[in-house]
Amino acid sequence: MKSTISIVAILILLVSCKPQEKVNDPINYLIEFDAYKKIATQPEIKLIDFRKPKQYNDGHIPNAINIWRSDIEDHSHPYSGIIAKKESIEQLFSSLGIHADDMLIVYDDNGLCDAARFWWVLQQYGYTNIRLLHGSYSGWKKHNGLVTTEKPTFSKTSFKFKNKNSSKLFIAKEHLLKSLDYMTIVDTRTPDEFSGKRQKKGAFKGGRIPKSISINWTSAIDYEDDKKMKPIATLEKLYGTILPSKKDPIIVYCHTGVRSAHTIFVLTQLLGYENVRNYDGSWSEWSYFNDLPFEKDSITTILK
Repeated sequence: MKSTISIVAILILLVSCKPQEKVNDPINYLIEFDAYKKIATQPEIKLIDFRKPKQYNDGHIPNAINIWRSDIEDHSHPYSGIIAKKESIEQLFSSLGIHADDMLIVYDDNGLCDAARFWWVLQQYGYTNIRLLHGSYSGWKKHNGLVTTEKPTFSKTSFKFKNKNSSKLFIAKEHLLKSLDYMTIVDTRTPDEFSGKRQKKGAFKGGRIPKSISINWTSAIDYEDDKKMKPIATLEKLYGTILPSKKDPIIVYCHTGVRSAHTIFVLTQLLGYENVRNYDGSWSEWSYFNDLPFEKDSITTILK
């Protein structure tokens, strides 16, 4: 009898000593093609094709639902790119047949730049059940993945975000203006946009936010190859040289908060930076207000 009790006690002790999953363990938001194929037919999986409608109509991964940037933007501003209100996205998801418990797997054909924007938007509304399909639509086809022009249909739902809004990865214009003197500000646009030589459509003047440093978002991916993220060691060296502290506050921006969302993903999810925020309005909003400070190196502005 005593031996039986002793065995039970040992088993209880072993179970109690078993390492528990940490509540704050980071989510691995990337999913590879082979891993996706294994779960693709599960009913709670919703695949999101985050490309322009014409690209989607020309061919997409089977069962993919098409969503584009304009679908998740607030169009009430005189400048473009501002995140849509929670209610608008809830209506969109309801119309597309998305449930609050679904896992959304999103892909694009732009090095996950657009997919990362979708990820970032959902982060603001507490929706973390999302994965980025690592690679690209082109990569999927090279991987012998099936493609189709058929559009899936799902019954409408009454989608509601379950969790509270989050502002951990977000910063607004007013807060940024007060932070110019003590936060590191990263411009993820092209060097020509950074210098003011090129004024992209949607901006109201060329230039950059004062004290910005330039790190082109494309530096993080093998853009000319499979459009996947570069190895962690490479990314550590690239960003660590310019941003040595992973604890200091960093603000990232681009033209409309899309390319900067990709850099936010790289810094926070792959490299472990702890205090990084995306300026949602980015240069499109900042350039609209003539009373906001800006810098410019070039006297030539190329509209495109």
